[in-house]
Amino acid sequence: MLQIDLWKRIFIWSVCALGLLLAMPNAFYQRVEARNDAVAAIELGHSGNGLEEQAAMWPSFLPSSLVNLGLDLRGGAHLLAEVQVADVYETRVKTMWPEIRDMLREERATIGTIRLQPSENDQLRVKISKPEEIQRAASLVRGLARPVTSLTGAGQSDIEVSTDGDVIVVELSEAEKLATDERTVQQALEIIRRRIDEVGTREPTIQRQGADRILIQVPGIGSAAELKDIIGTTAQLTFHPVVSRSTTADTNPGAGNDLFPSLDEEGVYYVVESAPVVTGEELVDAQPAFDQNGSPAVSFRFNPTGARKFGNYTAENIGSPFAIVLDGEVVSAPVIQAHISGGSGIITGRFSVEESTNLAVLLRAGALPAGLEFLEERTIGPELGQDSIEAGRIACIVAFAAVLVFMFLSYGTFGVFANIALILNVGLIFGLLSLIGATLTLPGIAGIVLTIGMAVDANVLVFERIREELKSAKGPARAIELGYEKALSAILDANITTFITAVILFAVGSGPVRGFAITLGLGILTSVFTAIYVTRLMIVMWFERRRPKTIEV
Repeated sequence: MLQIDLWKRIFIWSVCALGLLLAMPNAFYQRVEARNDAVAAIELGHSGNGLEEQAAMWPSFLPSSLVNLGLDLRGGAHLLAEVQVADVYETRVKTMWPEIRDMLREERATIGTIRLQPSENDQLRVKISKPEEIQRAASLVRGLARPVTSLTGAGQSDIEVSTDGDVIVVELSEAEKLATDERTVQQALEIIRRRIDEVGTREPTIQRQGADRILIQVPGIGSAAELKDIIGTTAQLTFHPVVSRSTTADTNPGAGNDLFPSLDEEGVYYVVESAPVVTGEELVDAQPAFDQNGSPAVSFRFNPTGARKFGNYTAENIGSPFAIVLDGEVVSAPVIQAHISGGSGIITGRFSVEESTNLAVLLRAGALPAGLEFLEERTIGPELGQDSIEAGRIACIVAFAAVLVFMFLSYGTFGVFANIALILNVGLIFGLLSLIGATLTLPGIAGIVLTIGMAVDANVLVFERIREELKSAKGPARAIELGYEKALSAILDANITTFITAVILFAVGSGPVRGFAITLGLGILTSVFTAIYVTRLMIVMWFERRRPKTIEV
């Protein structure tokens, strides 16, 4: 008998109602978006500027999740950046010098005096005064080698030590360079993501391309230049002992030292030791603040390791200047007046309130491990995005109308049931997209249009099976029941193969391809649900009410 239990009917209509409820905010997109932004601002402690009125624009008891619009629909900025991984080699090699120097000094009686020599950026050259002991000294340096921390470099050392006359040459091994490249790009990827998240942009696309490139797409941002300002600054903060102060840029800092200009004092340069005492990587927090004179500043706090290094150095060097270096410029060089414990401090300078806030954001997000070279940058205006939305809307309406007319002309009353299910299907798709916070792109709209065309396939299979059963002189109820039973396997086979394709596209694709795969996959799930359950329920309810002796499909 043609029968559906009451609990199944309640469940089917509840799912449909819930899907339409979740999709409803998208019909009032601008109002709900303004409300969500206002609520987020209020939660961060902001007030005024009409935030309370905007937060009241949409009832709080209704769902407020929206389908996020991608770059091609909303407009925004597109950047392709190349990470300068070679910069990290120089930094790594420089940080080895204090450890090598201290170890070789303990063997001074055997190997003689040591002196750092000028060298290539990715090398460290150390000269000893007793050439006959060069192999012994090189062996001692090799003892500092550590295993490479990567699967591809398992069992290999991170440094290679060779000799050139009376000079020890230290450089990174090839395995360590490969591992460093991988870490550097992954770290840059994460820090870029954190910086963009800090400024509250909606649904950015940040992904790796190739060995050392990163694709960044941020919808809703004003321009590519604005995006570069957010992520392009390395914000590398380091603390160095000051060797001397100079008023000329031609000063030779000497081996093991660097020359940095002063940020506040024009024409003033500082010679500092290359190896920093503490780096920004050991920062755990940075906040905009004001100094004792009421000028904008940035307060910072180190993790326990950084706090210990900072405290030990200040305790041992009271009366000595200490340079705070930000991206190759000395922000300030205060004289250490007392032991600074607790691992916190403040950076003062000629900051505006906005500059101190931006600097705090950059420091809090972390320092980029290497510089970025922007190979491609594009700004997509909101007008182009609006054109894409309009084109997608027209495509959906045309496809929708054509399918509705075709189904009605081909199957009559049953075609009307299929059309109602199709409308519910589109609502369910948008409800699911809103629920998971998916980003809708132009290819995603193409996936929805394709789903509209495919959604009636299952109904067509069922209706044709019902026609065949009616020809074999079975009653209407039995024909409908057999039509659904015999068409079920074909419906599942067809949709499972398409769903597998969508999964593969999502797994191996990126960006717009994933957007297409998501809408296609969700569309398949909702199409099967509406075809097998919703349409059948409507036909059963109609049949129970009319009790026709014959039916025409």
